[in-house]
Amino acid sequence: MARSQIVSNNFTQGGILKPLLRFSLPILLALILQTAYGAVDLWMVSTYATAADVSAVSTGAQLMMSITSIITGLTMGTTVLMGQTLGQGHPEEVSPVIGGSIALFSLLSLLLTALVVPGAGVLAQVTHAPQAAFQQTATYIRVCGGGLLFIAAYNVFGSIFRGMGDSRTPLMTVAIAAVANMAGDYILVALLGLGALGAALATVGAQALSVLISLLVVRRRGLPFPFSAKNIRFRGAPIGRVVRLGAPVALQDGLVSISFLVILSIVNSLGLIASAGVAEKLCGFIMLVPSAFSQSVTTFVAQNVGAGKLDRARRVLWEGVLVSLAFGVVIGGFSFFRGDLLSRLFSQDGEIVAASASYLKAYAIDVLLTSFLFPFMGYFNGRGKTGFVMAQGLVGAFAVRIPVSFLMARWEPVTLFHVGLATPCSTLVQILLCGAYFLWLGGRDRSALARSATE
Repeated sequence: MARSQIVSNNFTQGGILKPLLRFSLPILLALILQTAYGAVDLWMVSTYATAADVSAVSTGAQLMMSITSIITGLTMGTTVLMGQTLGQGHPEEVSPVIGGSIALFSLLSLLLTALVVPGAGVLAQVTHAPQAAFQQTATYIRVCGGGLLFIAAYNVFGSIFRGMGDSRTPLMTVAIAAVANMAGDYILVALLGLGALGAALATVGAQALSVLISLLVVRRRGLPFPFSAKNIRFRGAPIGRVVRLGAPVALQDGLVSISFLVILSIVNSLGLIASAGVAEKLCGFIMLVPSAFSQSVTTFVAQNVGAGKLDRARRVLWEGVLVSLAFGVVIGGFSFFRGDLLSRLFSQDGEIVAASASYLKAYAIDVLLTSFLFPFMGYFNGRGKTGFVMAQGLVGAFAVRIPVSFLMARWEPVTLFHVGLATPCSTLVQILLCGAYFLWLGGRDRSALARSATE
């Protein structure tokens, strides 16, 4: 076989900051492009379709994001396990991990499709989709549900590439798919007038294209370790480890996304649907920087934990926090003071812009706090402590975020700023939990090191 052009980057040696930035930037750009899918859909339907189509895309996309988060969280198990295995210097043990992951996620996507497609109407009811937009919402969910196999495949490829320390290949594939999505939106929504249906078809088509490109890249370049189709099978040991690492993250991501759906439902019931739709799209963008650093820290920490370099793993955490905070100050400050400019990217309605800008003020506070929280979560994921990541996420979502949002919805006069404050309140509690666990874990590490030194 020819020498592979896809290389596995070693993050256990040398400097940290520059490699972390080089690895994080493609992840950030890929996240921006992924988020742009929904933003482009929303802009297209708001420009060329009806208000009912706008509501359908906004609500349906939020629901599909919740379902996708379950898949994304579970693929974290693949990334962490690959990183730790490569850090230990055992690349030959990676193939069973990849093959088992492909088999696992293929089955999972088919099961989810069998639930979502026929249950689209029920899911539209759960999100309190307005009656005028109910049919369009159900159609959007049904079509996107039919493309869950592509969503799963894309996330599996992404987890494999990130586990190898390659963040550029996923960026390339999603960039091409983003262009395809925009072209599909223009043809199906603007020219053919298919509204929410056209937006859904364009999104699924773009995801399918990204999977095809990933397959072509792997086929042409190969992998830096032996792998063939015979590795794709259900193997208990690697699948069990992937599930043990990824299931807590998947459960947390899924339930946390559900908590945001609850908030969306609360806002919908207040008659602020359009404002919430615009604000949620913008919030998705401003949260991308801490999300990118969380994923990057996970890969760096996983490799260093595998190599037994816990001190270096902690340095990765703090450098990730510092860089994420630097971005957070800029993004948060602009969102807080000029959220109206951002909101006008998606609507020219003065009332919607004002309400959306109010919501962004709350999220501007949160983007500063998540500059600490997300790298902490990446650190704990990389160490394989995904059970704690799940626990703190659920505490934040169901003990803080949902109760506070219900309380704020009864604070007269009701504003999106008050409802949005539930999110930074939750993040603050989660940071305190992470800080306490980090100190406890550090003490346990020192005790283990002292014991090994005396043996």
